[in-house]
This record gives sequence, structure tokens and C-alpha cells, in this order.
Amino acid sequence: MTDDAVPELRASDADRERVSEILRDALAEGRLDMEEFEERLEATYKARTYGELTPITRDLPAPGVAPPPVSMVKEPVDSGSWAGRVVGGEGSSTWAVAVMSGFQRKGRWTVPKRFNSFCFWGGGDIDLREANFADREVVINCIAIMGGVNVTVPPGVEVVVRGIGIMGAFDSREDGVPGDPGAPRVIVTGFAFWGGVDVERKLTREERRRIKEERRQEKLERRGSARELPESSHGDVHDAHHRILDGRHRDAHRERNEERRERQEERRRERREERDRRRFGDY
Repeated sequence: MTDDAVPELRASDADRERVSEILRDALAEGRLDMEEFEERLEATYKARTYGELTPITRDLPAPGVAPPPVSMVKEPVDSGSWAGRVVGGEGSSTWAVAVMSGFQRKGRWTVPKRFNSFCFWGGGDIDLREANFADREVVINCIAIMGGVNVTVPPGVEVVVRGIGIMGAFDSREDGVPGDPGAPRVIVTGFAFWGGVDVERKLTREERRRIKEERRQEKLERRGSARELPESSHGDVHDAHHRILDGRHRDAHRERNEERRERQEERRRERREERDRRRFGDY
């Protein structure tokens, strides 16, 4: 590959996140005003190639070093370990308000050490499944007055619920579930009056698809192994056939149960959204 072709390489989410961190530092240091920051941040998340990313930080220095261009060398893909998601620094968003309306924080974002949210006759969705974390322990503070907040965490994260509800409630089903080694600790606190704060643990849609594909491959391998069974006695083949059928029935039953659970979760979410629209949509 020639040097001229490098700027045309497709940029990854990690590349865009590195550029956005440089922009946030520049905003905090006064190198950019809010209007410039918003323009460059929008251009960053719209960028598709290295050639589009490089000009965005060309006139900005990285902290403590000479101004670097965006790296043109593809770095190893992050293994998905928790160490790579606890990034330090400041959060990309520290608060959210919904008054007779709604808000969302989801996708790729950095959770600060403390995130404050307020809902009055409104609803909020705080999704941490694809987020990075500014610290190993973060606090999600939720104030819900005649409204609701839904907090979604990925598997492996430890959750502690400390909220107070008056004619309202904080969902504590995930409270106390042990986390993975090195995983962040999420403390959900706040106050709910005629409202509620739900906490649920879910895989991302991509992870669910990946798991389903792995199981499909396992089934194909088992079927291939069954076709390669040696022609021994008729009784042995008959027993092996029954074992394979039993395994297929168990797999099919497990898949049906999982699909049923996914449909139930989707229906619950749709009912909750419909309830919020009926409650707050006319205001």
C-alpha cells in the first residue's frame, strides 16, 4: 500500500474516540470555544477515513507533547477487557434533564465519576453497555418526579442501588450481583417521587447475534460429527442417533426459551415507552 492510499483507509470507532478526547481536552483548556468544539465533534463522528479525521486536530496539541497527527497505523483491536474501558479523565456527558420530555445517553460515550439526571413528567434512558468509564467506581444519580429513568448495564458490572422512593421505587434486582475482576462498579442513587428508576442487565444486540451464531456453528459441527459416525453395530448407531436427537431437542427448546425471553423483554420495553408517550406526549 502506498502512502497516498493511507488517508483513504476507513477509520474505526476507536480512532474517532481518540480525536474526540483531544477535542474535549482542547475545550477544557480554552483552545476551542463551545461552537468550534461542537462543529469539530460533529465532523469527527461523521468522518469515515483517516484523511477526514486528520485536519480536525491538526492545530491542537496533545497534553504535554508536540501536536501529533492522527495515527495512520492501524492499532490492534481492543480485546474487550475491562481495563481498556476504564479510560480515566472526564466524562463526555455529566448531566441530563427531561421536563415533560425525554433524554438518552447510549452508544459510545464516557461515563463520568458522577452523572446527574433529573426527570419531571418525563423519561430518561441511560445505557452503559457500550460506554467507557472515567473511573472504576461511578455514580448515577437519578431524581425522578412523576417520571422514570431506565439504567441498562452490561453483564460483569457490579451494581449497587441506594435510591429512596416515596410513592415510587428503585429497582434492586441487580443489586449485589458480583462483578467480573477489574470491572467497574456502578452505584445508582437518588430520589423517586411518584416515579421509578429501573436497572436492568442486558447484552448488546451485536453480542446476542454473536452468541446465536456460535451456537448455530456448534449445531452444524455436531451434525457433521453425526454423519461421520463409524458403521459399527446397529445398536450403537441407534443409540447415537437418539443421543443426537435428544441434543437437538434440548438446543431447540433452549433457543425457543431465549427467543421468548427476548420477545418478552422487547414487549416490556415497548409497553414502557408507550406508557411514557401516553403520560408525557400531550405536554
